Amino acid sequence: MIRLKSPSQIAGIRRSCSLLASVMEELEHLVEPGVTTRVLDARAREMIGDNGGRPAFLGYHGFPGALCVSVNEEVIHGFPSDRVLLNGDVVSIDCGIAKEGYFSDSAITVGVGTVSSQVDQLLKRTYEALWNGIAAATAGRRVNDISRSVFRTVEPHGYGIVRPYCGHGVGLELHEDPQVPNYVGRGPNPRLKPGMVIAIEPMVNLGGDAVELLDDDWTVVTRDRSVSAHFEHTVVILKESTEVLTRRAGERVFAEAQQI
Repeated sequence: MIRLKSPSQIAGIRRSCSLLASVMEELEHLVEPGVTTRVLDARAREMIGDNGGRPAFLGYHGFPGALCVSVNEEVIHGFPSDRVLLNGDVVSIDCGIAKEGYFSDSAITVGVGTVSSQVDQLLKRTYEALWNGIAAATAGRRVNDISRSVFRTVEPHGYGIVRPYCGHGVGLELHEDPQVPNYVGRGPNPRLKPGMVIAIEPMVNLGGDAVELLDDDWTVVTRDRSVSAHFEHTVVILKESTEVLTRRAGERVFAEAQQI
């Protein structure tokens, strides 16, 4: 069931998302060679707690961190650990916050030091896919319009689009209906209506699209061990516009974003 949010609920979700945007901006600046993923997790916990929130991922079905921190071939759901980030790595940071009973969700993938030109292009095109998906997320359109825009942005470059995992509704719970795939399939294709709050999150691999689950039953990796990128924003569909609720203060809007 898709739950349309009231103006007061959207205001609460907006506050949660504003805190998350600040946390993600801080974490992005902390990424550098020599930093451990546990340090990023600790800083997230500190900022969230100091501002009246709760890490939504921590303890969720037993997940051990405030962040999903996924490095290189890890697509999503990597554990924070003592792993040291090295020059040339990429790290995906995915975070959710519960604040005053309202949930937010966002992800970024950051290059550590200097990355290869191939990896740099992967990050740029996955980020572009996120914004093209957002451009398609307007009242009156359908979920498949988002999916199509994401897919058409990255597919011509030969990248693998992760299929088993996708975007979702969010706001009153961490995961709600509808699902928002990054490709056009045969599943439900609901119309986008004012009051819908959704997380759009392309997950794109430098190699093939196949993924597998590690023995920890959480970490998803590319089967061919190619590098993966993941970006995510929580957005609210309004009558005349779409608001990117988790947009970071220093983040540029992708100027060329378009539904394709």
